[in-house]
Amino acid sequence: MSMSDPLGDMLTRIRNAYGRKKTKVSTPASRLRARVLEVLKSEGYIRDYAQVDYDNGKSEIEIELKYFEGQPVIREIARVSKPGRRVYVSVKSIPQVANGLGIAILSTPKGVMADHQAREENVGGEILCQIF
Repeated sequence: MSMSDPLGDMLTRIRNAYGRKKTKVSTPASRLRARVLEVLKSEGYIRDYAQVDYDNGKSEIEIELKYFEGQPVIREIARVSKPGRRVYVSVKSIPQVANGLGIAILSTPKGVMADHQAREENVGGEILCQIF
């Protein structure tokens, strides 16, 4: 079965796992997913992630979710740019998520990064998702 939005699938798996109070969730591996997870880890939204390779050549990423006082650290996670409607922004129009309490993850020419880092690097790009 082909998937039209792999990143959206990963975000939905994370959202569903938080709803079920799971500590870990797995998703098929890809470089884009790993880069987005690296931003989530560096910003403190997940504990860690690890790639697991299987004998049949397939690999998965296992994500350790993070909770604070029994509540999920990620309150809301939403896909912004979708396969049917791509959303690109210049550095001047990068949105503030929840008045700076959340982050937007962008795919830029300098790599996948959080919104504040994109402003520092003075680059715009495609808004992949927003987290708060």
